[in-house]
Amino acid sequence: MPSILPLKLLIQNDENRYELAVATMRRAHQLSITADDEVDSNKGKVVSTAVKQIVTKKVKYQIGN
Repeated sequence: MPSILPLKLLIQNDENRYELAVATMRRAHQLSITADDEVDSNKGKVVSTAVKQIVTKKVKYQIGN
């Protein structure tokens, strides 16, 4: 069974970890509201899905002032 989280990509991620955490939190909130098909295929795991979408660059984020 394949892992939901791409651990190699997460370990290799050289971006700011605080920004990644904030982006993950915001994306997970969005996913919990919209009921995305990818969340359904991941057994409702919104945080894992959010991390995966961010580190695989499916979703881009910008933390602004």
